[in-house]
Amino acid sequence: MESTTTAGRVLRGIEFARPGGAALLLDLYLPAPAAAAGSGSRLPAVVHFHGGGWRTGERSSLGPTVDGFGLSPIEQLVAAGFVVASADYRLSGTATFPAQLHDAKAAVRWLRDHAAEHMVDPDRIFAWGDSAGGHLASLVGLTGGSPELSDDGATGTVASVAGVVAWYPPTDLLGMGSQALPDAVARADDPGSREALLIGAQPADAPDLARAASPLAYVHAGAPPFLLIHGTADRFVPAAQSAGLAAALEGAGSAVELLLIEDADHMWSLPDGGTEAAEQATTATLDFLRRHARP
Repeated sequence: MESTTTAGRVLRGIEFARPGGAALLLDLYLPAPAAAAGSGSRLPAVVHFHGGGWRTGERSSLGPTVDGFGLSPIEQLVAAGFVVASADYRLSGTATFPAQLHDAKAAVRWLRDHAAEHMVDPDRIFAWGDSAGGHLASLVGLTGGSPELSDDGATGTVASVAGVVAWYPPTDLLGMGSQALPDAVARADDPGSREALLIGAQPADAPDLARAASPLAYVHAGAPPFLLIHGTADRFVPAAQSAGLAAALEGAGSAVELLLIEDADHMWSLPDGGTEAAEQATTATLDFLRRHARP
């Protein structure tokens, strides 16, 4: 189905993979001709992965709170001349990790395979995600160019990306529970936690599984540039998760930027209900992607 926005066209419900016979879909946002004309012959692109604790959520959403602010970060990216693909992935009620990463990589490969058709520069494809989606975007960035955690459906097209933006991502499933704030709404070491559902076991009971599902385990020299944004008052995913990954990337000699937003909870909620944190995160995201997308 095709629709239009103030930023450009949207092609909704494109099938990009069919693991186990179930179709996975993406929505493809294409800049208006004027924006595309200002970016040269090929456009930079972003593959977005939604949040929801790997168990809920849907493509083209940044969560109910952020969606409710009306800032439309995806449309802002499109207005800036980026193609955006927002993709499904199998939820934890359907499959455990690494199925979700396989699906995320399949979305990147689909966009690279169809780059010419949609005027995309295959060397300027970025990954972006919020919460669980930020976890997947980080894993794509750290493992996309290697055979680690590659799926059997790989076509030979690489799933590497030119950079990663992750909003409040889980990065270390084994250490996450101990980092929770005193007023945490959810903890990774709670029985039946989102993290336990993702890997099919309590992280403490399956440390190898927890590490294998953690972006921190794949940090290496030569990783693409990262922008990690987190609220200091996050009661779902501790800000220490982004800080720890940033420190590891810096220690490996990789380019990383860390933005901690004071008093912001998950989905950029502020005590006064304002939109300032979401606006700051969106502005930083646009700035980072523009800088790194320059030909």
